[in-house]
Amino acid sequence: MFDHAYSNYMEHAYPADELMPLTCRGRVRGQEPSRGDVDDALGKFSLTLIDTLDTLVVLNKTKEFEEAVKKVIKDVNLDNDIVVSVFETNIRVLGGLLGGHSVAIMLKEKGEYMQWYNGELLHMAKELGYKLLPAFNTTSGLPFPRVNLKFGVRHPEARTGTETDTCTACAGTLILEFAALSRFTGTSIFEEYARKALDFIWEKRQRSSNLVGVTINIHTGDWVRKDSGVGAGIDSYYEYLLKAYVLLGDDSFLERFNTHYDAIMRYISQPPLLLDVHIHKPMLNARTWMDSLLAFFPGLQVLKGDIRPAIETHEMLYQVIKKHNFLPEAFTTDFRVHWAQHPLRPEFAESTYFLYKATGDPYYLEVGKTLIENLNKYARVPCGFAAMKDVRTGSHEDRMDSFFLAEMFKYLYLLFADKEDMIFDIEDYIFTTEAHLLPLWLSTTNQTISKKNTSTEYTELDDSNFDWTCPNTQILFPNDPLFAQSIREPLKNVVDKSCPRGISRAEESLGSGPKPPLRARDFMASNPEHLEILKKMGVSLIHLKDGRVQLVQHAVQAASSLDAEDGLRFMQEMIELSSQQQKEQQLPPRAVQIVSHPFFGRVVLTAGPAQFGMDLSKHKAGTRGFVATIKPYNGCSEITNPEAVKEKIALMQRGQCMFAEKARNIQKAGAIGGIVIDDNEGSSSDTAPLFQMAGDGKNTDDITIPMLFLFNKEGNIILDAIREYEAVEVLLSDKAKDRDLEMENMDQKSSENDSHKPIYEEAPSESQDAGAVSEEPKGGGESSAVGDADPLSPSSADSASVSVADQDPHTPGPAGAGAPETACTPGDSQPQEQNTQTEANSKAHWDSEVQPMESILADWNEDIEAFEMMEKDEL
Repeated sequence: MFDHAYSNYMEHAYPADELMPLTCRGRVRGQEPSRGDVDDALGKFSLTLIDTLDTLVVLNKTKEFEEAVKKVIKDVNLDNDIVVSVFETNIRVLGGLLGGHSVAIMLKEKGEYMQWYNGELLHMAKELGYKLLPAFNTTSGLPFPRVNLKFGVRHPEARTGTETDTCTACAGTLILEFAALSRFTGTSIFEEYARKALDFIWEKRQRSSNLVGVTINIHTGDWVRKDSGVGAGIDSYYEYLLKAYVLLGDDSFLERFNTHYDAIMRYISQPPLLLDVHIHKPMLNARTWMDSLLAFFPGLQVLKGDIRPAIETHEMLYQVIKKHNFLPEAFTTDFRVHWAQHPLRPEFAESTYFLYKATGDPYYLEVGKTLIENLNKYARVPCGFAAMKDVRTGSHEDRMDSFFLAEMFKYLYLLFADKEDMIFDIEDYIFTTEAHLLPLWLSTTNQTISKKNTSTEYTELDDSNFDWTCPNTQILFPNDPLFAQSIREPLKNVVDKSCPRGISRAEESLGSGPKPPLRARDFMASNPEHLEILKKMGVSLIHLKDGRVQLVQHAVQAASSLDAEDGLRFMQEMIELSSQQQKEQQLPPRAVQIVSHPFFGRVVLTAGPAQFGMDLSKHKAGTRGFVATIKPYNGCSEITNPEAVKEKIALMQRGQCMFAEKARNIQKAGAIGGIVIDDNEGSSSDTAPLFQMAGDGKNTDDITIPMLFLFNKEGNIILDAIREYEAVEVLLSDKAKDRDLEMENMDQKSSENDSHKPIYEEAPSESQDAGAVSEEPKGGGESSAVGDADPLSPSSADSASVSVADQDPHTPGPAGAGAPETACTPGDSQPQEQNTQTEANSKAHWDSEVQPMESILADWNEDIEAFEMMEKDEL
């Protein structure tokens, strides 16, 4: 797998920073559409090759390593006029050079390889270190987030230096690389600058909670974002405190880490979840979702020696992976997808490796096997491995980040490697956050700074935190080899379990004769009897100015404890219905998968669905067939080439008539499906929100074939494939299916000798969830009173009805989209004080048009409201 990724980078991309595995070319900054902050890692310095150097040695590829080092020395230029991230350049490039130097001198000492090496990588690392130093020119010592490699910061030509904020991890993830550079070279300034930044963050921690925020002002030290967790924005700050103690032997780093760790376990750790909180109000959760970067934390807990919570969180993450094949960039507390991308992040593999080393439990080898199978099954493409654009559909992104080679293969190889497979002892090194190797002997080399912080600051801390630190993993579980399994077992179904629904009580009489309690799906705000029942259950209504009603339950106001129970159950049902309605409104995108030679299902395109025709979510097999271009291409009149279209999937251009009219014309010509391609040049699902193709205001039951919509860039991938291979077969489905491995294997030899490059492509995406619409789409050539560009939510014709008679039994009732989530409380039958709130539309509002933007942006609004609440709660 490594050879496949590395050789394709060297063949198709080098000396570019990254490989674009779908289009088989290098990503050169400025030549591709900007991806915003993601591109700050690219500095035109052959990023992927530098990041991969020490991985080559770990995988026992010493000859390739020697050649790679010569290429870096000869070709890489660190003096480019380009603005880069200080953080990314430090961990990937400076760390890569130092890791390469570390293993180069090790190989040289062994006497077989690298005999010519004379510290060239270290010289380059020192040059780069000096280029990063101007970023530290602040009164606080916190670095600017970006620096120009040629001009530094604040220089007229630097185009940077005006920033005021940086993330905590950005400023706090420097000490390993900078201290190693100082220790290797004897130049102390690098370690001094990194220590000063760490000292400042420690001073600015919130003293009552001992937590740090996500974003800090580099000039004043004020917290700009006051939420705190162990994921994005903070993660490696905690990691580097503990690892700085391991590498440098300075007790102050351990004391700081333990102080933070105690706060994390007190407030953020809610096993098996790790939830962000507010630094001043740490009992207040700051969000209802987790990001994938926190997957590193179980591995750090192993290094700390706290195994039980590491096993619990790791198992929860593994259950999410088993549900979605990969860890989504973010997922909610009830394990729904929040952000659907997966850029092949290695953090979960890292924690799996550490847990296996700590427990010796073969279960973690099975976990590693699952990761490998999923990578090969869903991410492997002819020119490398492609990031997942949407884990729900299996669609790809034209992206293979350098950390995939630097970390993923390193940890997976080490997970399975026996001692005899390694040409050196990995225990002699510590991993940086980018998995680069720094030798532990640096702790006693060129030590210019006192090991022990003798200030009185730490005398006030609770010494019980520091009784034990890094236990010998070989004796953690000497008497109980099933220890890890006993911790995992209760979490096996944590992802799939749902909140328990209460048992209906039919004995309570309401009016004449026994009746069951009021169910949320039947509730109508205009029904006086329902209002009386709510009052009895302790539920009161607040009418809002916008026509909605807010429901609030106070159990103590209920007529009896049984009524209070019914009220609690009613509120939980209302919240569940609200959540269900949100999910239905956020209809996921569909998939167009190219299954013919030479793609065999590797290429998956994100497509928008139609409000008419076959519902692919109800036909799991999808529709498979060869594609054909229709005449006329717009599909707005009778098809003149029906013989070419019959029993095939028709390709047509958007514009000049309604979508439903196109569908009827191709169906009449015998097509088994249709794909409409956007006529707006350069449009892509990466940059434009997907939408449903609406009907024409008439009955569309006569349309029985599936119809999907592709933006221009994705559509051109199919058109280019037709030009190259003529016969192109695709699968239209709700989610990408397994690749045709049998056909692929039969074709493998011929395709290996094939000299042509695949010419399919997808545009890069920064962090957009393809299933979530953030703005009203632009109208196209077919806009009308009905509209052909409805966002991914029910159309106005499908707005929810509240009368019990017309209500579909599977349709959620009139629950508002803004209802908060409550924790499951199985077995808890005691009535309890409730301040749970949920919103439901009033009768007048329910009968009116659904407001798609409100429902689509519900998750974002929830976050915004939480942060606004934090501002009010600020001390």
